[in-house]
Amino acid sequence: MSQPQPIDPRYVSRQPVRKKRRFGVGRLIGLIVLLFVLMLIAVPLYAWGRIDKVDAFPAGKRPTETPGTTYLMVGSDSREGLSAADKKKLGTGSAAGQRTDTIMVLHVPESGPPVLISIPRDSYVPIPGHGKNKINAAFSYGGAKLLVQTIENVTGLHIDHYVEIGFGGFASIIDSVGGVKMCLPKAMKDQKAHINLPKGCQQLDGTKALGYVRARYSDPLGDLGRVARQREMIGAVADKAIGPGTFLNPIRYFKVGTSSADALTIDKEMGPLDLFKFARAMKAVAGGGDGITLTVPISDTNLSTPNGSAVKWDTAKAKALFQALKEDKTTGLKSS
Repeated sequence: MSQPQPIDPRYVSRQPVRKKRRFGVGRLIGLIVLLFVLMLIAVPLYAWGRIDKVDAFPAGKRPTETPGTTYLMVGSDSREGLSAADKKKLGTGSAAGQRTDTIMVLHVPESGPPVLISIPRDSYVPIPGHGKNKINAAFSYGGAKLLVQTIENVTGLHIDHYVEIGFGGFASIIDSVGGVKMCLPKAMKDQKAHINLPKGCQQLDGTKALGYVRARYSDPLGDLGRVARQREMIGAVADKAIGPGTFLNPIRYFKVGTSSADALTIDKEMGPLDLFKFARAMKAVAGGGDGITLTVPISDTNLSTPNGSAVKWDTAKAKALFQALKEDKTTGLKSS
């Protein structure tokens, strides 16, 4: 019986040696980037489902749509959803119903700087179906629809989108961005707004910030001084809310997204892109941005009316301002 021949070692197949895969730095960075991107997408999608949407536009004939996008922003004094403790903390009182403490028109042109215009709540204007009255009465009479109709009638502008925020929501957004720095030229004490702020630069939390933008009895300029502070505050909040400090901080990013969603009421036609465009334009009108902020031109701050002292617009200048917005010409306008 023949012996088996030895196998030539040159023909022996070599088994590949498996190397241990290491979870290298590159893979770790890739995973972190992926998680970060998912967070940037997931939070807005989650928040979007929490935003209240309303039918904000009146039926019937409305001004023709014009270039650019025009937003009506309303700060409501509604106490809805606030507990007794919240009302005490924020100093809102317990008035029933809701009125508009803040009315602003934001126009974002196709090219050129965005313009934020404050409309004093005591502006004396015709309100459809209710005669002449202070403009904030429109919201009390008929909510968003009647206010939009009133604004469109007196300005000739077509309102494309509607954004509303309440007392508690405003304070929660301020707290979610870690407060906002404001520099007061002089001390401000206002019992009705529940604030006692020293002169100088300081960080305001939600409660103090709400009092700061509500105060008018302690301001020599009354409501006109208040609307200027409101524009300043809103611009500063937008600057922080969509700034790098928010996007690079997952916890703040989540808090800002959810608190903003819970605070806002928008029109049903508005999409996520429209809301981002709104926030970006608000950031532009903050101090240092290229946006323009002003108050509708006024001719009389103490107009005597059957509804009490009111604000009368300078008709010629107001018409010129709104005509510029209708024509999407914002470059020649100046902040005031």
